Amino acid sequence: MSISTSITKTIGIDRPREEVFAFLAAPANWPRWAVVNVRSIEPTDDPDWWRMSTPLGPARLRVRANAEFGILDHDFVDDTASWRVPARVVPNGDGAEFMITFHRPPSLTESAFKEQTDLVDTELAALKEILETGRAAVTA
Repeated sequence: MSISTSITKTIGIDRPREEVFAFLAAPANWPRWAVVNVRSIEPTDDPDWWRMSTPLGPARLRVRANAEFGILDHDFVDDTASWRVPARVVPNGDGAEFMITFHRPPSLTESAFKEQTDLVDTELAALKEILETGRAAVTA
Protein backbone atom coordinates (compact mmCIF):
# COMPACT_ATOMS: atom_id res chain seq x y z
CA MET A 1 0.00 0.00 0.00
CA SER A 2 1.33 3.42 -0.90
CA ILE A 3 0.27 6.88 0.16
CA SER A 4 -0.54 9.32 -2.63
CA THR A 5 0.33 12.99 -2.61
CA SER A 6 -2.39 15.03 -0.98
CA ILE A 7 -3.03 18.62 0.01
CA THR A 8 -5.63 20.17 2.29
CA LYS A 9 -6.85 23.70 1.68
CA THR A 10 -8.75 25.58 4.37
CA ILE A 11 -10.41 28.96 4.72
CA GLY A 12 -12.15 30.70 7.58
CA ILE A 13 -15.51 32.24 6.69
CA ASP A 14 -17.25 34.77 8.92
CA ARG A 15 -20.71 33.23 8.50
CA PRO A 16 -22.53 30.60 10.58
CA ARG A 17 -21.50 27.02 9.87
CA GLU A 18 -25.05 26.07 8.85
CA GLU A 19 -25.17 28.82 6.22
CA VAL A 20 -21.78 27.88 4.76
CA PHE A 21 -22.77 24.21 4.67
CA ALA A 22 -26.14 24.88 2.98
CA PHE A 23 -24.49 27.01 0.29
CA LEU A 24 -21.81 24.42 -0.48
CA ALA A 25 -24.16 21.44 -0.32
CA ALA A 26 -26.22 22.83 -3.24
CA PRO A 27 -24.41 21.94 -6.49
CA ALA A 28 -26.34 24.68 -8.32
CA ASN A 29 -24.23 27.19 -6.34
CA TRP A 30 -20.89 25.79 -7.47
CA PRO A 31 -20.40 27.95 -10.60
CA ARG A 32 -20.69 31.01 -8.33
CA TRP A 33 -17.67 30.09 -6.20
CA ALA A 34 -15.74 27.36 -8.09
CA VAL A 35 -14.96 30.01 -10.70
CA VAL A 36 -11.89 28.25 -12.10
CA ASN A 37 -13.23 24.74 -12.51
CA VAL A 38 -17.01 25.00 -12.98
CA ARG A 39 -18.42 27.07 -15.83
CA SER A 40 -21.96 25.74 -15.56
CA ILE A 41 -23.88 22.93 -13.90
CA GLU A 42 -27.22 21.21 -14.38
CA PRO A 43 -29.03 18.28 -12.81
CA THR A 44 -29.18 14.91 -14.57
CA ASP A 45 -31.82 12.18 -14.60
CA ASP A 46 -29.89 10.62 -11.71
CA PRO A 47 -30.68 12.82 -8.67
CA ASP A 48 -27.23 12.16 -7.17
CA TRP A 49 -25.20 13.41 -10.16
CA TRP A 50 -24.86 16.82 -11.80
CA ARG A 51 -23.46 17.53 -15.28
CA MET A 52 -20.86 20.29 -15.46
CA SER A 53 -19.02 22.27 -18.06
CA THR A 54 -15.37 22.83 -17.08
CA PRO A 55 -12.32 24.35 -18.79
CA LEU A 56 -11.27 20.76 -19.64
CA GLY A 57 -14.67 19.79 -21.05
CA PRO A 58 -17.66 17.94 -19.62
CA ALA A 59 -17.56 16.49 -16.12
CA ARG A 60 -19.85 15.06 -13.47
CA LEU A 61 -20.26 15.95 -9.79
CA ARG A 62 -21.87 14.09 -6.91
CA VAL A 63 -22.01 15.70 -3.45
CA ARG A 64 -22.35 13.32 -0.51
CA ALA A 65 -23.46 15.76 2.19
CA ASN A 66 -24.27 15.19 5.86
CA ALA A 67 -25.36 18.40 7.61
CA GLU A 68 -25.10 17.00 11.15
CA PHE A 69 -21.39 16.31 10.78
CA GLY A 70 -20.55 19.04 8.24
CA ILE A 71 -19.50 16.46 5.63
CA LEU A 72 -19.36 17.67 2.02
CA ASP A 73 -17.45 14.82 0.40
CA HIS A 74 -17.85 14.80 -3.34
CA ASP A 75 -16.89 12.90 -6.46
CA PHE A 76 -15.66 14.76 -9.52
CA VAL A 77 -15.21 12.84 -12.77
CA ASP A 78 -13.90 14.21 -16.06
CA ASP A 79 -11.94 12.85 -19.02
CA THR A 80 -8.58 13.25 -17.26
CA ALA A 81 -9.24 11.99 -13.74
CA SER A 82 -11.66 10.81 -11.13
CA TRP A 83 -11.38 12.62 -7.82
CA ARG A 84 -12.92 11.56 -4.49
CA VAL A 85 -12.69 14.76 -2.50
CA PRO A 86 -13.26 14.85 1.26
CA ALA A 87 -14.49 18.21 2.53
CA ARG A 88 -15.81 19.51 5.84
CA VAL A 89 -17.44 22.60 7.27
CA VAL A 90 -16.80 22.97 10.99
CA PRO A 91 -17.66 25.71 13.48
CA ASN A 92 -15.00 28.32 14.21
CA GLY A 93 -16.33 30.72 16.84
CA ASP A 94 -19.39 32.38 15.31
CA GLY A 95 -18.10 31.50 11.84
CA ALA A 96 -16.97 28.42 10.00
CA GLU A 97 -13.89 26.74 8.61
CA PHE A 98 -14.13 25.02 5.22
CA MET A 99 -11.55 22.29 4.62
CA ILE A 100 -11.07 20.38 1.39
CA THR A 101 -8.49 17.67 0.70
CA PHE A 102 -7.25 16.59 -2.69
CA HIS A 103 -5.44 13.31 -3.33
CA ARG A 104 -3.44 13.15 -6.54
CA PRO A 105 -5.05 10.73 -9.00
CA PRO A 106 -2.51 8.42 -10.64
CA SER A 107 -3.40 9.94 -14.01
CA LEU A 108 -1.98 13.36 -12.98
CA THR A 109 1.69 14.19 -12.72
CA GLU A 110 2.94 15.89 -9.56
CA SER A 111 3.29 19.20 -11.43
CA ALA A 112 -0.21 18.99 -12.95
CA PHE A 113 -1.62 18.14 -9.51
CA LYS A 114 0.10 21.17 -7.95
CA GLU A 115 -1.10 23.40 -10.78
CA GLN A 116 -4.71 22.25 -10.32
CA THR A 117 -4.73 22.50 -6.53
CA ASP A 118 -3.10 25.96 -6.59
CA LEU A 119 -6.14 27.18 -8.56
CA VAL A 120 -8.37 26.22 -5.63
CA ASP A 121 -7.04 29.23 -3.69
CA THR A 122 -8.86 31.52 -6.16
CA GLU A 123 -12.06 29.55 -5.64
CA LEU A 124 -11.82 29.64 -1.86
CA ALA A 125 -11.30 33.42 -1.97
CA ALA A 126 -14.44 33.72 -4.15
CA LEU A 127 -16.39 31.52 -1.72
CA LYS A 128 -15.35 33.66 1.24
CA GLU A 129 -16.28 36.89 -0.54
CA ILE A 130 -19.68 35.62 -1.67
CA LEU A 131 -20.64 34.35 1.77
CA GLU A 132 -19.25 37.26 3.79
CA THR A 133 -20.77 39.97 1.59
CA GLY A 134 -24.23 38.44 1.83
CA ARG A 135 -24.53 37.59 -1.86
CA ALA A 136 -25.04 33.91 -1.09
CA ALA A 137 -28.75 33.33 -1.43
CA VAL A 138 -28.87 29.54 -1.43
CA THR A 139 -30.06 27.89 -4.63
CA ALA A 140 -31.72 24.59 -3.82
